Amino acid sequence: MRILVLGGTGYLGRHVAARLRALPGAQVLDAGRSSRAEFGVDLAADRPERLAKTLAAAAPDTVVNCAGATGGDPLTLAEANARGPALLCAALRESAPTARLVHLGSAAEYGPGAPGTPVSESAPACPVTLYGATKLAGTVAVTTSALDGVVLRVGNPVGPGAPVANLPGRVASLLRSAAPGPEAVLRLGDLSAHRDFVDVRDVARAVALAVTVPGHLPPVLNIGGGTAVAVRELVHGLAQRSGFQGRLEEGTGGSTRSARVSWQCSDITAAERALGWRPVHDLDDSLDALWAATAQSGPLP
Repeated sequence: MRILVLGGTGYLGRHVAARLRALPGAQVLDAGRSSRAEFGVDLAADRPERLAKTLAAAAPDTVVNCAGATGGDPLTLAEANARGPALLCAALRESAPTARLVHLGSAAEYGPGAPGTPVSESAPACPVTLYGATKLAGTVAVTTSALDGVVLRVGNPVGPGAPVANLPGRVASLLRSAAPGPEAVLRLGDLSAHRDFVDVRDVARAVALAVTVPGHLPPVLNIGGGTAVAVRELVHGLAQRSGFQGRLEEGTGGSTRSARVSWQCSDITAAERALGWRPVHDLDDSLDALWAATAQSGPLP
């Protein structure tokens, strides 16, 4: 099986590519902007005819799209998260119409959740951030493409290698470089929100199942931990693992991407039914692995 992975050098992509390489008989091909990539692809800038030629040369049985942007200006987000998937679908229809497409979406597409009620794939998508809106546009491109495609709507990823662009990675990096002793102060934003954290290794396993499960798949599947966890609980868990003896100070600021979403939790029943998937790593496992990884690599990128 030839599997073309886009965005394989990113946080999720690295774990996904490693998991796919472990599949029996899999030939994983790297596509991206890096000079080391086997196939040069830039979903934010390529012309449709160029990408179609690249896909024809790669001749994939499956394409996994981990590419995207979590931050940046509106143009960057639109090009990476909306234009990119639309371009990919158009090129696949021309050059590899029978290939399966596994695209990574985001739970941010749903917008705010109702406390105590996990959101299912049939719920209306009402993103309140530009990030969520552009990710939703990418999902629509895939689900209306008439391809053999599935969107995995990923919750808040956590685990080894988390970058400082997301909260767990940023907090781990701050704790790793924090001053010792009880006088140390770590200043953070508002930690009162609840999020559905999912281990990055469980995300990679879900992708591998979506690649290999035969037959038709639902257009969208939630991939999350299935539990709403207070962000404060995650931060305190990392602080305990670090041996931090100082004071954690919460401010009123925080991520503009998530400030309007105080509670979020995904119903993962459909993924279990369609893929036979459930997360095997709980939050403690994820935090243990994240903290251990920072010890090996130093401050996170």
